[in-house]
Amino acid sequence: MENIIKDIDIIAPEEAQACDFKTTGDENTGKSKKLYIESYGCQMNFSDSEIVASIMKENGFDTTSDFEQADVIFLNTCSIREKAEQTVRKRLSQFNSLKKSKPEMTIGVLGCMAERLKEKLLEEEKIVDVVVGPDAYRDLPNLVSSAEDGHKGVNTFLSREETYADISPVRLNSNGVSAFISIMRGCDNMCSFCVVPFTRGRERSRDPFSIVEEAKDLFEKGYKEVTLLGQNVDSYKWSPEENNKARLNKKEEEVSSVINFAHLLEMVAKVSPKLRVRFSTSHPKDITDEVLYTIKKYDNICKYIHLPVQSGNSRVLEMMNRTYDREWYLERVSKIREILGEECGISSDMIAGFCTETEEEHRDTLTLMDIVKYDFSYMFFYSERPGTLAAKKYEDDIPLSIKKRRLAEIIEKQSTISLERNKLDVGKIQEILIEGTSKRSEEQLRGRNSANKVVIIPNHLFKKGDYVKVKITDCSAATLFGEVVY
Repeated sequence: MENIIKDIDIIAPEEAQACDFKTTGDENTGKSKKLYIESYGCQMNFSDSEIVASIMKENGFDTTSDFEQADVIFLNTCSIREKAEQTVRKRLSQFNSLKKSKPEMTIGVLGCMAERLKEKLLEEEKIVDVVVGPDAYRDLPNLVSSAEDGHKGVNTFLSREETYADISPVRLNSNGVSAFISIMRGCDNMCSFCVVPFTRGRERSRDPFSIVEEAKDLFEKGYKEVTLLGQNVDSYKWSPEENNKARLNKKEEEVSSVINFAHLLEMVAKVSPKLRVRFSTSHPKDITDEVLYTIKKYDNICKYIHLPVQSGNSRVLEMMNRTYDREWYLERVSKIREILGEECGISSDMIAGFCTETEEEHRDTLTLMDIVKYDFSYMFFYSERPGTLAAKKYEDDIPLSIKKRRLAEIIEKQSTISLERNKLDVGKIQEILIEGTSKRSEEQLRGRNSANKVVIIPNHLFKKGDYVKVKITDCSAATLFGEVVY
């Protein structure tokens, strides 16, 4: 199983999308104080950390990659899995010794874990000075200042309006090629296993014109790819009448008064044909044919869709409150293949061992994988989260040993399918966007194709941000290998 795990990502569902960990880079502009941020969890968290860095930069902070040099340490946290919270608690414990020798340092917990645990963090974790939820980052300078005066602070107010649309994010640890653009916040889908509606609040969409301006700014700065982020991008909806957030100029008045995700996708794609556009995440109940035809219309919109299924069984999906069944999901996949072709990349999230799941229902997930043939998936076993609908309504009755065995079967199945899908690319010519050198060798470059697959090529003095035509010559379950086509 360990060899399979090396090739296939095992992370949380679309509400979290990753259990990654990132820190701030170094920025020295002569400011008097240093900020260090550790970010855990999803792409939304990483995007939020860039917003936090921007807010703090305007209030006298540069960023540092060395927490021992920091005046302020923030942990931007994830609550989707128990393991993520345990990691943060261990990290706080590690900072304790530094805090003892440097008592003037301020330590804060941000994000979903802050929202979920609130004052409990201040009471239990004696080294935590500031606790701030995802919608209260504008208050950070005030809370940090108060903490410096010896007063601990908490702000976990959930807003129905905050989108941080006016804040230009500081791009942390950026490769200078790809960047995230947050298009909406919160979630109105009450999936029974998920804490996100309780930690990130109600769904609200950002002003589309500020999104387009951010994309233009990134392209002018040399970025070649943007990813539009939201808990459920397909439910994006904005109108000047309903949102009442912008006075439209004459050009903008020509745009439909109600802008949905398909419209927004087209607006960003029109920034430049040399700017790749990705998005994450799509909810199967909301992805429309209009979105699919918009993807088909523009070559620079990547032919890749993350479409989380969670389970292949309709009864389990109903218990999860996913609001679609197996047949609905397969119809959406069929429509993706029909409109965008077999080469369109599709990935998924899957939960093994959800409450009351039987062996037959588990096999339904395996058979659905055989039908869809995902290029890759994010897989994990069910972990009950306090406060969720599932925790209140259902018993977590599947033994851990069975959860792990079912997860191993899902991983093994995905590894086989991933290799099968990648073999179909061998011999084809594809365009990739170079992201940098390979992790294994400076003699190789690493890029991604439109379907979001990693492609490794020999280093022929190309640089980050170059578009390169390559012929795929070989593959593994996780990676494509190619040669440059001149």
